[in-house]
Amino acid sequence: MDAVKQVRTVCRSCHGGCGVIATVKDNMVVKIEGDPESPISHGTLCSKGLSITQVAYHPDRIYHPMKKTASGWQRITWDEALGTIADKFKKVIAEYGPESIVVGQGTGRDYESHLYRFANNLGTPNVLTAGHMCYVSRVASTLITCGTLPVADYDGGPKLIVLWGVNPQWTNPDEYKGERFWEAFQRGSKLIVVDPRRGFTAEKADLWLQIRPGTDAALSLGFHHVIIEEELYDKEFVANHVHGWDAWKDRVKEYPLEKVQEITWIDKNLIRKAARMYATTKPAAIHWGVPTEQTNNCVNYTRATATLMAITGNLDAKGGNALFVNPPTRTVSEFSQHKALSPEQQKKRLGGDQFKLGARVALINPKKAWDAMLTGEPYPLKAGILCGTNPVVTRANAKEAYAALSKIDFLAVVDFFMTPTADLADIFLPSATWLEQNHIADNWKRHGYVLARQKCVEIGECWQDHKIFMELGKRMGQTWWDTVEDSLNYLLEPAGVTWEQFKEKRYLRGEMVYQKYKERGFSTPTKKVEIYSTLMEKWGYDPLPKYVEVPESPVSKPEVAEKFPYILDAGFRTPTYFHSANRQVPLLREVRDKPIVEIHPETAKKHGIQEGQWVYIESPRGRVKQFAKLNDGIDPRVIVAEHGWWYPEMKQEGHGWDVSNINLLTDNAYETLDPAMGSTNLRVCLCNIAPCND
Repeated sequence: MDAVKQVRTVCRSCHGGCGVIATVKDNMVVKIEGDPESPISHGTLCSKGLSITQVAYHPDRIYHPMKKTASGWQRITWDEALGTIADKFKKVIAEYGPESIVVGQGTGRDYESHLYRFANNLGTPNVLTAGHMCYVSRVASTLITCGTLPVADYDGGPKLIVLWGVNPQWTNPDEYKGERFWEAFQRGSKLIVVDPRRGFTAEKADLWLQIRPGTDAALSLGFHHVIIEEELYDKEFVANHVHGWDAWKDRVKEYPLEKVQEITWIDKNLIRKAARMYATTKPAAIHWGVPTEQTNNCVNYTRATATLMAITGNLDAKGGNALFVNPPTRTVSEFSQHKALSPEQQKKRLGGDQFKLGARVALINPKKAWDAMLTGEPYPLKAGILCGTNPVVTRANAKEAYAALSKIDFLAVVDFFMTPTADLADIFLPSATWLEQNHIADNWKRHGYVLARQKCVEIGECWQDHKIFMELGKRMGQTWWDTVEDSLNYLLEPAGVTWEQFKEKRYLRGEMVYQKYKERGFSTPTKKVEIYSTLMEKWGYDPLPKYVEVPESPVSKPEVAEKFPYILDAGFRTPTYFHSANRQVPLLREVRDKPIVEIHPETAKKHGIQEGQWVYIESPRGRVKQFAKLNDGIDPRVIVAEHGWWYPEMKQEGHGWDVSNINLLTDNAYETLDPAMGSTNLRVCLCNIAPCND
């Protein structure tokens, strides 16, 4: 009789955390369903999670290590693959120093603890992540403002929800699950949506604020103007728990609603109505998304909006934006701060002297890495290992990323499939999906949980990323645990449980207490919410949030706008794809088989563009084509395009990385970046469109 078992595990097809029941028959997963006993997803599961078997068993998935030869890719053993990488790395260290090796990741597969430990032991301060413009930038900005990341407390019963640049039912980012928002909304929460595009949630909203892309910091300041002018703030909280209030009131005076209306394109009366609603409805929660981070105002917006939560009494309040308590386990931050590196090595971090907030959370801006590869300044990057990332498609100025990764002396890539980035590698290491790993899931998030991700099957010769870094580290002479499970015991040690015990418990939750500041203040230098940041002042930045005009807009670059008159919002998401992943998955590709660019009907008519035809989108940096969809829910001055597109089926043509890749149009010049964090201005640049008739 065939052996059948069910394994309770945790998804990681996006940022993950959803509970899963996997049915396994003869060492093969034959069914995936949501786990109703999951404390955070309650049985719900999205299309990305449901399609995981089409990833795990895809005919194009690579199940063994490979090396590039003159005649193409050749299968090799793990012993040869790890030996080759170790030999190359050792030679680079001997000749140039460990800082000339870059260790990179994308959105991650919950391997950050092991990746950072490997980098620390290697001696390199250069860890390349998406964090400068995605999540970590939000964490860094709130760390210096209120001590940790505020998270919308949906279970606490918010009476008002502000969705700010986020679509939780489609993208389920970071700490959140779409069903938690939807349940709160159905219980009667009022809803304000800030979004350039009228989508599902905007249709449901009490107020929709159709913002000009990239101007979120100005809108946040406009909210503050109303709340301070009308004295709608929590006077007791401000008097006892805010640092820099008088200076902040002076700054906010610089943003009267007439000015904010001009900047954001939102009617001043609507801004006033929204600000009043937010300040007077208790409790109220703000749920923000990555578009607010992917601009030159990343830190300004995040700090100003965290302050909105604070001065209205919604910070660390039930149903507001809670400061959740982590379970007593070792988290990623123990490793990601590079405490194991000497001060001398930490000072060598690329861009550390320029992007000082980014350096505080131990990451580098990609532009710094590309420069070091292409020019050797301030010193060369000669080798690297990239895990679960596809920067040729996902980073700004894709041509420069492609050129840099083509030039680096040696590159190893860890992934499931051959991608445009993996095409440029010398060694390919086959990674395991979340069905094939044991790990303490979500140990980097700030929602108060960690969850047991249990291995369901083993497929081919694929190794989970944690094992790859451990075994490669051993080849480099590093000290590691014998097995992945031993390392998990170490991460769980403060909680007093072993991996085997944790699997039975299935999750741990931190003991939550609201309004912790009343007893111990906030985890900032002044123990208060620092609207006036003592650290930003120390580093030489403006200590108060402000709005800086988007670097490429009709306002800042009117001469460019003559040829490129439209604002390109280059980051539209769908429920099917996770950044550049999943384009080869049949179930998902059938739903969305082409990249979509949304155009207002009036704009399309002006250019002779019909629904459903290919359209060229062009910026000062290049041209790509996407499939036209007409949408009267965007401003006629705005073009909304999907990101992350490449074509796995175009195997002999670089997988079509330069056909529809919107990041061929975006910019990464230093003057366009957030000055403190290094966040890339991905979402906003100028473009033009034309029908594609060839």
